[in-house]
Amino acid sequence: MTAGGGKAVFLDRDGVLTVPHFRDGRSYAPRRLEDFELYADAQSSVERLKSAGFILVVITNQPDVGAGLMSEAVLDQMHAELKADLAIDDIEVCTDTRENATDRRKPGAGMLMDAAGKWNIDLKASYVVGDRATDIEAGIRAGCTNIFIDRGYVAETAPVDQAATVTEFDGAVEWILQENARRARPDGQAEAQSN
Repeated sequence: MTAGGGKAVFLDRDGVLTVPHFRDGRSYAPRRLEDFELYADAQSSVERLKSAGFILVVITNQPDVGAGLMSEAVLDQMHAELKADLAIDDIEVCTDTRENATDRRKPGAGMLMDAAGKWNIDLKASYVVGDRATDIEAGIRAGCTNIFIDRGYVAETAPVDQAATVTEFDGAVEWILQENARRARPDGQAEAQSN
């Protein structure tokens, strides 16, 4: 995308915005509408990003639909709730299973590329927030800056090439807003900060 495009924050769904289920150290997407629950910081954090002028796009692998373990109708209901509760602009979904994966399935960058074309997004000026190595890899492939939310999944390998690691979504938002402010400075340098 051209440098004239808008800036986006691409958000993974489960483990970033919504609470996944945990089994054997791994996270899993909920399959029932009654189990679909936002993290406590999701709404306020999304509002902060929206107020800063970002285009907000959810990018989510949902292979349970492709595998026949969940209906597309339930997924659509979940996403209708998500759009009603959060100030997001779009939801890109990939229902491919690992066995029939296209480039839209993370770690492929297809969902980011499709959203960039639809919303005229400058990927190099944009961010990805995710809780898995596949989210970070997709962001790297798309040329975005990547923030990893470490939820402590013991059975999954953590990424290593992200720009920042945090433990909560609101921490990712704080990092993005500070980095965005730094980039907006004429000299591109952050002011000295004491921690």
